[in-house]
Amino acid sequence: MQNKAVTFILITLTLDAMGIGLILPVMPDLIMEVQGGDIANAALWGGILSALFAVMQFLFSPTLGSLSDRFGRRPVLLVSLGVMALDYVLMAVAGTIWLLLIGRVIGGITAATHSTASAFMADISPREKKAQNFGLISAAFGAGFVLGPVIGGLLAELGPRAPFWAAAALTAANLVFGYFVLPETVTPENRRRLEWSRANPVGAFSYISKLPGLTALMVVYFFYQISNMVYPAVWAYYTSANFGWSPGMIGASLALYGISIAVTQGLLIRRIIARFGERRTVYFGLLYNAGTLILMGFISSGWLLLVLTPFAALGAVVAPALSAVMSGRADDNQQGELQGVLSSINSIGMILAPVVMTQIFWFFTGHGAWVYLPGAPFLLAMVLMLVSWMVYSASLRHPTGAASE
Repeated sequence: MQNKAVTFILITLTLDAMGIGLILPVMPDLIMEVQGGDIANAALWGGILSALFAVMQFLFSPTLGSLSDRFGRRPVLLVSLGVMALDYVLMAVAGTIWLLLIGRVIGGITAATHSTASAFMADISPREKKAQNFGLISAAFGAGFVLGPVIGGLLAELGPRAPFWAAAALTAANLVFGYFVLPETVTPENRRRLEWSRANPVGAFSYISKLPGLTALMVVYFFYQISNMVYPAVWAYYTSANFGWSPGMIGASLALYGISIAVTQGLLIRRIIARFGERRTVYFGLLYNAGTLILMGFISSGWLLLVLTPFAALGAVVAPALSAVMSGRADDNQQGELQGVLSSINSIGMILAPVVMTQIFWFFTGHGAWVYLPGAPFLLAMVLMLVSWMVYSASLRHPTGAASE
């Protein structure tokens, strides 16, 4: 039964990621249909919808994580899936921009179950398998990002609302599957009393940061996430400006990157962790990422970039290894709260990275740029990755900051 439950968790995370990408190809047409105006106006509203989705994830990830610590993973996941399915129906029939805004608010809240799903995996994972299982979570999410835009683009041929109906059907089917296979992993002795002062990003961070060594590790995680999000933030603009790639080529390269990450986090990570341990995997992984980012900043050949892409994806071992280190420092009744904090940090990255990285790209490629350098965002990301590595190195020199193997 546990294997079926893990399958349900991975499907849920894949659908969460697919739900984001599934609707992207149709959003411009849908916004113009309900709001009118041109593509520029649609892009403006599209940015607002995306930011609103990320803000809701930031605000509610700790809430859902804390609720799952109190009431269990099963009810939080199943209820969220039910509401998510209804939200897709709302988006499918929305006739005004305000209904789309409401839909994205609800969608951002229900998609915040990443923290609860991660807490479930922490519950069922022995210490030596935490990094491996967190890798499966990241691989499932990466697979969803690859599949979402592809399926969404195909369904868009049926109309701008077809992807929403498909997403609703897939979510509802997964809800039924989960109802029959998902056990409860929070035992009565591990249930934590719900404190609303902790069920928000600020309160949850305050409590989690009191655990030995976790403040430094969360700083490491923050800079790592901001740095790593340079890929989705500027990849399309960078490859278009630097190599003249077509949209099809850009999509294919993103698929290559996504598949490479899925292979790394789903298959290779168990061998890497077994060989180096979690502590050294994070330590050398951060340095490895910094090296690939500086190559991205100066590379001048599109074919060399394609060759480099799978090697760059190997750096994705850092996130699950670091998550496992942090999970090992939290009590069993704090796993949901911890994963909620990490999800909020991810959301901050989703909000900040696109703004910062695209502004850097504009500064170094726009009219009057003092030097033309499309890879400048990757060099900034390299600096942030080195900051992450330095904070991690300092934490290892402190007795309370040392990560376990």
